[in-house]
Amino acid sequence: MAEIEKKPVKVVETILRDAHQSLIATRMSTEQMLPIIDKLDKVGYYAVECWGGATFDASLRFLKEDPWERLRKLRDGFKNTKLQMLFRGQNILGYRPYADDVVEYFVQKSAANGIDIIRIFDCMNDLRNLQTAVKAANKEKAHAQVAMAYTLGDAYTLDYWTDLAKRIEDMGADSICIKDMAGLLVPYKATELVQALKETVKIPIDLHSHYTSGVASMTYMKAVEAGVDIIDTAMSPFALGTSQPATEVMVETFKGTPYDTGFDQQLLAEIADYFRPMRDEALDTGLLNPKNLGVNIKTLLYQVPGGMLSNLTSQLKEQHAEDKFYEVLEEVPRVRKDLGEPPLVTPSSQIVGTQAVFNVIMGERYKVVTKETKDVLSGKYGATARPFNPEVQKKCIGDVEPITCRPADLLEDELDKLESEMAQYKEQDEDVLTYALFPQVAMDFFKYRQAQKTKVDETVADTKNGAYPV
Repeated sequence: MAEIEKKPVKVVETILRDAHQSLIATRMSTEQMLPIIDKLDKVGYYAVECWGGATFDASLRFLKEDPWERLRKLRDGFKNTKLQMLFRGQNILGYRPYADDVVEYFVQKSAANGIDIIRIFDCMNDLRNLQTAVKAANKEKAHAQVAMAYTLGDAYTLDYWTDLAKRIEDMGADSICIKDMAGLLVPYKATELVQALKETVKIPIDLHSHYTSGVASMTYMKAVEAGVDIIDTAMSPFALGTSQPATEVMVETFKGTPYDTGFDQQLLAEIADYFRPMRDEALDTGLLNPKNLGVNIKTLLYQVPGGMLSNLTSQLKEQHAEDKFYEVLEEVPRVRKDLGEPPLVTPSSQIVGTQAVFNVIMGERYKVVTKETKDVLSGKYGATARPFNPEVQKKCIGDVEPITCRPADLLEDELDKLESEMAQYKEQDEDVLTYALFPQVAMDFFKYRQAQKTKVDETVADTKNGAYPV
């Protein structure tokens, strides 16, 4: 009998980014990460995803940490493992499109501070919103991985995905990620999709899914059998629920098969032991909601990501309209269709969800229209897979002429202006980028940092002057 060719599946570990972002609102601090780096570095991961996404905002806003300092410390610790970040295309890590010069500088500084792989995505799958970041990554010799935001709908046929993948390869990407943020990719569809992609492109394919709907582990298994090169997993204490499938489970699943990772379960068990008390504490304090650990099959029914479901719940609670939850869930797909059927991922998920809430609460569709909904219908977020509903577009933006060019073409360079606005607080080159992304939060952090420094300087001076016994 012919021996089956060995094709070990590569693994990206998400514990330091997406896992804690998905389950405990990105609250893991750098100090909690550092003691376990040595062991994580010995596992043999293809990469550890540890930066980008919401970590940047959360570090500054809630943890009073400099995200650039976190990256440098992680880079110092990981001697053998590539570091990966998530990057929102022209929106970088913020919530608005930035000028090309800011995008290029951010990519440059991310690579200089230790990032090897930049996973770049756009909430509309509009590749024009990714081209600057991909070119910049190529220039910095970083690995540019372009993510296709996976979703369901009339527009999203197998031809749509293979055409998109071919264009991603042609634009200079080093690999492709199927970014299944809502856990919508079911096992046999994964076989079909991966096989079609492998026949279309030569670059590696990574599958990233969330366990929200309960199928992700099975989906990974079918995808690996179909030829997917890389899977994203999370250490078990922060796996499942709205996070990824568990690393140890996938390692055991493929043990003794051609896809065997070769990872040491004993080492993984020691890493899990380190993170387990953190999860228990998060449960005790309420930071981790047990609901987020369960299976939510509504995800498949309404195609709404887990994070979006909790957002809708809190918005309705604020309006004292919790009884309207199911009405809003049914309105979401209608709004999505009106807005060109975009994938539901940050920020399009928030835009569609908020508009659906207004439509239901007001008792009239599009009586109140958010600025963001108008921006989508004006083309400011880029091109959608399907045309907008012309009646809705007319009602929301009137006779405004929608833009059809790449939205960033309308933005003037802004680095110099940003630099001049925050010059007095600048302690490192990267500070201007922190300010560009979150001006108010950055200013608060810079002032906090300055105050801490003053405190330390005063203590040192007092020690020298004999105020404290040495």
